[in-house]
Amino acid sequence: MSDFPKTNADSPPKSPDSLPSTSPLMMVETAFLASAASLIWFVNYYFPLGPLLRVFFPLPIALLYLRWNRRAANMGALTSGLLLTVLMGPTRSVLFLIPYAWMGVVLGGLWKRGARWPISVAIGALIGAIGFFFRYWLLSILLGRDLWVYATTQIAELAEWIFIKLGLLAPPSLLFVQLVAVLMVFANSIVYLFVVHLVALLMLDRLKSPIPRPPRWVQILLDYDE
Repeated sequence: MSDFPKTNADSPPKSPDSLPSTSPLMMVETAFLASAASLIWFVNYYFPLGPLLRVFFPLPIALLYLRWNRRAANMGALTSGLLLTVLMGPTRSVLFLIPYAWMGVVLGGLWKRGARWPISVAIGALIGAIGFFFRYWLLSILLGRDLWVYATTQIAELAEWIFIKLGLLAPPSLLFVQLVAVLMVFANSIVYLFVVHLVALLMLDRLKSPIPRPPRWVQILLDYDE
C-alpha cells in the first residue's frame, strides 16, 4: 500500500459556478471581458460602424454575471471604466458606464434569475433612456448650454412652420414636442434592447451561458430550436 497522499489529478475540472469568487479563473475572465467591453467601445468611438457594435456594449459585463456573480460583473464594469479613463478620458468613460456597463450588470442579474424577456427588455430600456438623458445633461454642463431645450425648441419651430404651411391653426406646443421626444427615446431604447436580447440569445448559448428563452412568437419568427 502506497504511503503517498492521493491527488486530484484524475478528478474532473470544476465548473466556474463551483469555484470560489476569488479564484484566479474569475479574475482572468473579469480582466479579459472588461478589456473586451472597453475595446468594443473604443473601436466604435473612433471607427463607428453604425449599430453593428452598439449591440455588444453591455454583453461582456452581462456574461461576467452569468458565469460568476454580481461581484464579478461590478468588478468588470469598474475595470472597463478605469481602462477607458486612461485611454479616452473620464468623460467618455462615464458615458460607457452609464448606461452600458450598468445595463450589463442589470441584464446579467435578470438573465441569471430567469426573468422573462418583457421584464428584462423594459428594465433595460429604462436604463438606456436614463443614459440618453444623462448624456444630454453631461454635455450641457460641459458646453454651458441646455442642449435638450435647444433641440426640442428647434423641433417645435420646425413643426410650427410645417403646420402653417399645411394651413393648420393649432401648432404643437413645446411641452407636447418634449413629451413626444421622450416617448421616441424610450421606444428607440426598447428596439435596441430587443436586438441586444436577440444577439445575446444566439451568442451566449454558444458560450454555454444561456439566457432565458424568448417568447414563442420570437422562436417561430427566428425558427429557433431550443
